[in-house]
Amino acid sequence: MGKNLIQQKRGKGSPRYRAPSFRYQGKANFARYEEGKSISAQVTDILHSSGHSAPLMELRHSNGEDGILQAPEGVKVGDQIQIGSDVEIKAGNILPLRSIPEGTSIYNIESNPGDGGKFVRASGAFAKIITKMEDGIVVELPSSKRKTFLPECKAAIGVIAGSGRTEKPFLKAGNRFYAMKAKNKLWPLVSGTSMNALSHPFGGSSSHAKGIPTQSSRNAPPGRKVGKIAPKRTGRHKR
Repeated sequence: MGKNLIQQKRGKGSPRYRAPSFRYQGKANFARYEEGKSISAQVTDILHSSGHSAPLMELRHSNGEDGILQAPEGVKVGDQIQIGSDVEIKAGNILPLRSIPEGTSIYNIESNPGDGGKFVRASGAFAKIITKMEDGIVVELPSSKRKTFLPECKAAIGVIAGSGRTEKPFLKAGNRFYAMKAKNKLWPLVSGTSMNALSHPFGGSSSHAKGIPTQSSRNAPPGRKVGKIAPKRTGRHKR
């Protein structure tokens, strides 16, 4: 009798692998406002959410709406955040990419205008505007990859707080366990070659290194589609 792989169990959506979103503070997105107008918001609190790696700032907007957003470095309770096309270039302010000068550090970049922000949202992360064109803004992401966005996409100014989070080691497996449990992440991660044959296609045999090819066909069935999926090439890249 067959058995689901871990990735198949996760994709099923059972409670064991479902994120505990009822404990999260909410979605960290930009507030909606009419184009051509500017609104302001006051930072009323700094929040911690187990669903976010960065601290969040609670905002009360001048149009009466409340929202949360990743807090940049240097922002404190009581500060004013400006949202619009012609506001000051200051940490926390939100502007369209066309209004932000080149070389400015930004975060929470919208993929499409009005979606609230999709890129660069982790603690300590920031991107930089490299080139501005009439039909697109080239941004260098934290991965050093460059991506072109529409000029109407909004972004927040600054560097997300919590940049030193990854520098402190966990030291004990128990600390790592509770950190992963807060987001319902699967941990520890086990190599497929270390599993039993019924748990993974790479498992089985008494030896750890079985020499099984880690490539799988594009048309492989779900229980075998693991490892490198129809790779163009494998092995070391020789220069």
